[in-house]
Amino acid sequence: MFVNRSRYKDAVAFTEPSGFAGVRPREIGAATAVIEHTLQAGDRLDLLARHYYNNDRLWWRILDANPDILYAGDLSIPDRVGETILIPRVRE
Repeated sequence: MFVNRSRYKDAVAFTEPSGFAGVRPREIGAATAVIEHTLQAGDRLDLLARHYYNNDRLWWRILDANPDILYAGDLSIPDRVGETILIPRVRE
């Protein structure tokens, strides 16, 4: 169902009673943080990934390392400016 390099390749497939087929959430292991980043106005996960990893598609690594961020839009909430988030080591 997923390519070998997908982070979802070991996820468990299921079918709901309604007939909807899907995948259960994957297990998220602890990320090794190497940098703390203080959020500023205008920060976005893709921009942070580009800055720290030189690859904007690795935004999910930052999201995994910060479970209190439920979705990317959380970073745009003005109350979060000044908070510190973890930037994990990238794994290729």
